[in-house]
Parts: sequence; structure tokens; C-alpha cells
Amino acid sequence: MNRSIALAVVVFTAASLSLAERAAAKVPPDEKVRIAAEVYEELLNVPEREVPRELVQEAKCVAIIPGVIKGAFGWGGRHGRGVLTCRTSAGSWSPPIFVTLSGASFGLQIGAQSTDIVLFFMSERSVRSLLKSKFTLGGDVSVAAGPLGRSAELGTDIRLRAEIYSYAKSRGLFAGMSVEGARLAPKQELIDKYYGERIWPDEVLFGRGVSNVPVESRRLIEALK
Repeated sequence: MNRSIALAVVVFTAASLSLAERAAAKVPPDEKVRIAAEVYEELLNVPEREVPRELVQEAKCVAIIPGVIKGAFGWGGRHGRGVLTCRTSAGSWSPPIFVTLSGASFGLQIGAQSTDIVLFFMSERSVRSLLKSKFTLGGDVSVAAGPLGRSAELGTDIRLRAEIYSYAKSRGLFAGMSVEGARLAPKQELIDKYYGERIWPDEVLFGRGVSNVPVESRRLIEALK
């Protein structure tokens, strides 16, 4: 690839990500949480293509990023904002924090403009790494396409060779989908705005929690049970 083509790729990708990020920013935080609950409920209620029970039961954290947008230039720049919640020491689910998912081209080659992403984290360690700084899926942590269907209950070793299992939905159909190369990071300003106070992600997920859990977050926590 010569320099002029390489420069064009960089410019088009940056422009695509910028447009996609602006589109994602238009959705208010409370609406994003509400939509995330709907996406998760839909994923768990797909007839004959359900997520294996072992994976759901053993997951330490879940990230749900509704409406990951493909950039208008079509080079593969994508961006989405969503939520992440973790199991507490008591076994219940924490209130959510907000995260961003972005990347130049991270495996969503299914011809869609908007895709819902669900990530199951099988270790707390990977999430604590995320909270320190944004990291690259498949680089800093191992990620694999999540299994679907009843045959996966017996045919897949859920104990656990990947730290994260990923699912994507486009055109009404969920499938296990690789998101290698995507970057995931907490979004502190959205966390502050949503809870009305400065509270750090690790406090929400693993620490003192929040004093007032908004109603849409309570619905999300109920959906995760």
C-alpha cells in the first residue's frame, strides 16, 4: 500500500469513527440503559439459538452496546456506547457503568449499519484491567465468538478458554461474532451525568455502589438475574 492510499485509509477511518461517535452521543444515558435491557432480554429469548446456561451463570460481568454504528464512509469505522455491569460479592448484579466500543474494522462483516453487541466477561480480572485504561479486545484479553443453541450446552467447553464471549445482532438475528481489534473503555462523563455525582467505575461495580439506582437500571439488573 503506497503512502497516498495509506493516508486516505487513515483519513476515511477517522472521519467514519467521528460520524459514528456523534450518532451514538445523541442517545441519552437513561435511554441507552433501557435499550440495553431490551437487547439482553432479546438475546436470552431467541428460540433454538439461546446462549448456553453455563456461560450466563458463570459470567462475572456483561457489557451491552446497542446500536454500534458503521461510519458513513463505509471503510469500517464503527463506534457505540453501552453499559457494563458485574456481579457483586453477594452474587447480585451491580448498577451499570457506561462504556464505549470503537474500532476501524472488528469483524462485523455482515453488511449492516447498526449492530447490537453483548459481551460476557468470564473473569473479573479483565474488567479491572478495562477500568484502568481502554484495552483492545483480542489483544489485551482473549475474545471468542459466543456459542448459541442447545447443542452448545454439551459441545462447547465453557470453562473457559476465552476471557470474553461476544454476540452480535443485525437484521433481527443474533450470532456469535468476533470483535477482535475493537477498543473498549469506560466513559466517565456519562457515569457522572447519569448518577448525578462523581463516582468512579470501580466503586459502582465493585465498591460502595450508588446511593440511588435509577428505575431503568433496576430493570436491567432484573433482566440479568
